[in-house]
Amino acid sequence: MRKDAISSQTYKDAGVDIAAGNALVKAIKPLARSTARPGADVDLCGFGAMFDLAATGYDDPILVAAADGVGTKLQIATATSCHYGVGIDLVAMCVNDLLAQGAEPLFFLDYYACARLEAEVAEEVIAGIAEGCRLAGCSLIGGETAEMPGMYTKEDYDLAGFSVGVAERGKILIGSTVTEGDLVLGLASSGLHANGFSLVHKLVAENGLSYDEPASFRPGETLGKALLAPTLIYVKSCLPLVHKGLIKAMAHITGGGLTENIPRVLPNGLGVHLDTGTWPFTDIFAWLMALGPVSGKEMARTFNCGIGMVAIVAVDHADEVKESLHADGETVWTIGEVVACKGNTPRVRLAGVERVWLS
Repeated sequence: MRKDAISSQTYKDAGVDIAAGNALVKAIKPLARSTARPGADVDLCGFGAMFDLAATGYDDPILVAAADGVGTKLQIATATSCHYGVGIDLVAMCVNDLLAQGAEPLFFLDYYACARLEAEVAEEVIAGIAEGCRLAGCSLIGGETAEMPGMYTKEDYDLAGFSVGVAERGKILIGSTVTEGDLVLGLASSGLHANGFSLVHKLVAENGLSYDEPASFRPGETLGKALLAPTLIYVKSCLPLVHKGLIKAMAHITGGGLTENIPRVLPNGLGVHLDTGTWPFTDIFAWLMALGPVSGKEMARTFNCGIGMVAIVAVDHADEVKESLHADGETVWTIGEVVACKGNTPRVRLAGVERVWLS
């Protein structure tokens, strides 16, 4: 057969639709523009995104960067066709990490990978990303959409987020000023946030449950909807307190739960004693603990257990910090204190787990 009799192969024949990608970029430009802030006009053009650091007004700025994903929570979004919330999750995972260092989020970029680009799904995810950026006060200045046939099943997609923030050199939170006797404040989470979902999937499958069925612990909601509650973004409520010097350290309670994340911001020789009776062990966590069953120790090192962010403050600043957080819509409790920690003593001790969480 002559070569000229064979039809020419195209990229689209291989499963990559350039036109669909271009149409998506055009569709999401208004979403990106809605996140504009000083330093970024959000034009989504050219080969790289730019940000004018001088527009932020910092005197001696230090840049802080974070990257994260949403993990297997995406499987529930796909199973229930509810994609908006995981876009918010993606931003929250990054900007809350920046906040924990005392940094103001400036801009955000996303990576969306799939087997076949479904425009409606991608637009819903990116709309959620834009909302997350608005909640955090940062700009969605760019991203990448990768259509990779053979890498994912037909409906699956994956997300990664990248964010950069800024802090004054002398106000970065590294926990160096934390001392014995400081108080531990816990800010409420909205639910699981975006961690521990591999265990959730295992428990749901082993118990023959479906994400479309009613949630036994929350009347009027499906199990999928209850599990997909977007991660809270704490930037606008907490950052002013950081700038005022009222917060000594912050820990974003993500993978590793309370027991693994709080020690990351404590000086050597210090730990925390938490009283589990000081905050509500909400319905979704009680359900998971019973469904497994999952031990209290495992709950505390896997899930946030109702606390999405921890702030460590001096005793004489605690009331002011709590009043400010309450005024900005946060639910916050004094959940413990900083204590001396020697030898092999666990750096996070939780009192009342068996009494409170199993009741």
